[in-house]
Amino acid sequence: MEYRSLGNTGLNISTISLGTWPFGGSWGRVDEDQAMRILHRAIDLGVNLFDTADVYGDGRSERLLGQLRAARSEPFSVATKVGLRLEPHVADGYTRDNLSAFIDRSLSNLRTDRIDLLQLHSPPTDVYYRPEIFAVLEDFVQEGKVAFWGVSVNRVEEGLKAIEYPIIRSVQIVYNMFRQRPAELLFEKAKQSGVGILARLPLASGLLSGRMNAGTSFAQDDHRSYNRNGEKFDRGETFAGVDFETAVGAVEQLRRLVPSGVTMAQWALRWILMNDAVSCAIPGARRVEQLEENVPASGLAPLNREIMNLIDQTYKGQIRNLVHNCW
Repeated sequence: MEYRSLGNTGLNISTISLGTWPFGGSWGRVDEDQAMRILHRAIDLGVNLFDTADVYGDGRSERLLGQLRAARSEPFSVATKVGLRLEPHVADGYTRDNLSAFIDRSLSNLRTDRIDLLQLHSPPTDVYYRPEIFAVLEDFVQEGKVAFWGVSVNRVEEGLKAIEYPIIRSVQIVYNMFRQRPAELLFEKAKQSGVGILARLPLASGLLSGRMNAGTSFAQDDHRSYNRNGEKFDRGETFAGVDFETAVGAVEQLRRLVPSGVTMAQWALRWILMNDAVSCAIPGARRVEQLEENVPASGLAPLNREIMNLIDQTYKGQIRNLVHNCW
């Protein structure tokens, strides 16, 4: 496993970390025993950062990580997220009292007295224009409840605005072969500010695993079935916002570039790590086998310039016009 610095936090994190959204039920059912097997195996393989949120299964993913913390002696960090539980989810809801309640609930779920990295969870854009909210975040650090603050954003512009606040030490954003815009400006600005980048949905909801075709179907409780057009939340969170059939065609073109002995998922993850501004990619896993496939991407040889150019050509020819200016 390769490890990189999370900005200037002093944390060295596994470049292939683990996202636990699948344990929250939005990707089909994952039972508790299965989830715990995945978490324990991740520790065995050198994963030392787990990304979660208080809304994943209404705290279920956090509670599973709390069980892991109680069961294992190896040190690891948890990055959780708060804010989406607000009803309505508006900037006025980001008050000291509401944030304090969210933090206390996550502390209990995670069985800890300090959250390693706490991220505002896709807050409304207006939040970034209220410096008083970010001043409150500093208070929770001083109280010892939070070690570091980050944001999980939908749009590049939100990430750029967030890193203007010194309290923000990480930005989580969708970044993969089908969502390349963050690398144009945000990543360089983040490096200059000592801010780490967590690349979420690195396989574009599984598309870049290479296992899907135009006839692939999903369970009714899987967001890849019910949110293709943004019916439930931002459509950019499902298949990176790309029309499914179009994306499958682009995957077929990319598949021809994957070298022998490497899976497409590993290759797609290694592409993300080619950018040194990225601290880690955080693919999820619904089975131990998926985790075991993803982790070796950390140690793969770099992709050569010719392959990087061919990937770029596919993006520009089939994907860019569909999504590049949307997020």
